[in-house]
Amino acid sequence: MRIHHLNCGTCCPWGGRLFDGTSLGLVRGHVVCHCLLIETPTSGLVLVDTGFGSRDVARHQRIAPFFRFLNQPQFRAEETAVAQVRALGHDPADVRHILVTHLDFDHAGGLEDFPNARVHILAREKEVADAKDGGPFVGTRRYRPKQWDEVTDWALYPAGRGEAWMGFDAVRDLEGLPPEILLVPMPGHTWGHSAVAIDTGAGWLLHAGDAYFFRGEVGRPKRECPPGMRFYQWMMEVDRTARLSNQERLRQLSLEQTDIRIFCAHDVSELRQFTRTPPPPSF
Repeated sequence: MRIHHLNCGTCCPWGGRLFDGTSLGLVRGHVVCHCLLIETPTSGLVLVDTGFGSRDVARHQRIAPFFRFLNQPQFRAEETAVAQVRALGHDPADVRHILVTHLDFDHAGGLEDFPNARVHILAREKEVADAKDGGPFVGTRRYRPKQWDEVTDWALYPAGRGEAWMGFDAVRDLEGLPPEILLVPMPGHTWGHSAVAIDTGAGWLLHAGDAYFFRGEVGRPKRECPPGMRFYQWMMEVDRTARLSNQERLRQLSLEQTDIRIFCAHDVSELRQFTRTPPPPSF
């Protein structure tokens, strides 16, 4: 398998360095939507998350005003997954499968750009998103059903139906996908949040989605996270105990297993480890 690491959405949240731990100023930060495009020998093209889609770029109103103000998404057409699939020389119609870590607006915006794809997700996440049950304040804002109301081919999975993976529950034998790709349930950020594990043949990649947000939360014995990002994670969580427990387990895994590369969905520095430097934000 060949794996491409994509930024499918730049955001410039208020708070700068207090939010992302990287920006020089204290006004606007820089986060990404780290997605994957996987070229498989038997299952066609596979996406992991989609970031913002072409319809989000065309109609910013698809994203809730609260999050447009807080996160300052840049809505660049060239950053959409469909544009990047084309730029890599592929036909978007050849994207046959999409694994979604969860259905938040910055992860599911591109689903309708790939009408031929089967969408794989934990059943609990789809159930909660359809009910907009994502927390007392953000629940009606984080989920934007118009981003997926034209999807007709869903593969919905119960959590933990298969053999465990690295001490976590796992969903194996995903419909139509090679056995090297797994869903790993990690609730807390949302009720049906999951990570995606990929056996590359030379070790594992783990796309942790929003199980954590900042590189300092893994790979070191003690968690480090800027205050703005800590607040954002607290604001978005639905189960604090589960979120922090899964984060702690990820941190231990990152310290104990040398054959796993773990990354989250939004940290710029983590994306830079896999690809060329993402373009700087524009104000």
